[in-house]
Amino acid sequence: MRSPVLPIIGFVLGSVVLAGYFFPTSGMALIRDPLLDWAVTLSAVAALIAIINLVFGVHWRRLRDPVKDHLFSALVILAFLVTFAIGIFLGPSNPGYQKVVTSIEMPIEASLMAVLAITLAYSSLRLLQSQHNLMGFCFFIAVIIFLLLNSGVLSFLSGIPPLQELVSGVSQVPIAGARGILIGVALGSLLTGIRIWLGSDRPYEG
Repeated sequence: MRSPVLPIIGFVLGSVVLAGYFFPTSGMALIRDPLLDWAVTLSAVAALIAIINLVFGVHWRRLRDPVKDHLFSALVILAFLVTFAIGIFLGPSNPGYQKVVTSIEMPIEASLMAVLAITLAYSSLRLLQSQHNLMGFCFFIAVIIFLLLNSGVLSFLSGIPPLQELVSGVSQVPIAGARGILIGVALGSLLTGIRIWLGSDRPYEG
């Protein structure tokens, strides 16, 4: 039989945090803020441990393997060490450090989005080939339309008054979809939190 101590502690702490949000002027808010700061700090430490494990646990093992290619693993380890050292000495709020990180991060994100767009177009074509139905056809047409609109090929249509509002309205549809995804993620996180709070799920027990 599992010990009820950890679920009770989780329920009490979750209740204190929720009470601090619903009654911000009470003493619960003074307890809530340190708990949230601890949670953010522990999350950052866990993420750092995961990155260190990825760099030195996976890529360092590849460097020691004489069969595998060592170039990309060496670049990953070197980039991690340089970035970590500069961030420790200069601080993450340093303007020069932020500029360098942003200059590297933005092209990587743009490349990932380009790969995602190509993968999405290819997946929609495969879906249309395997499933000849209305939903597959609508998905394929929607992918093509939004790729053309975001690429700027149809930008000349915005100068035509009858089509200007239509193009502007269609361009806002992906934003609505992104908000729907964020709402779904928020609801899923809320449900997971409630299950952990009530003791239905116990991830802290391993």
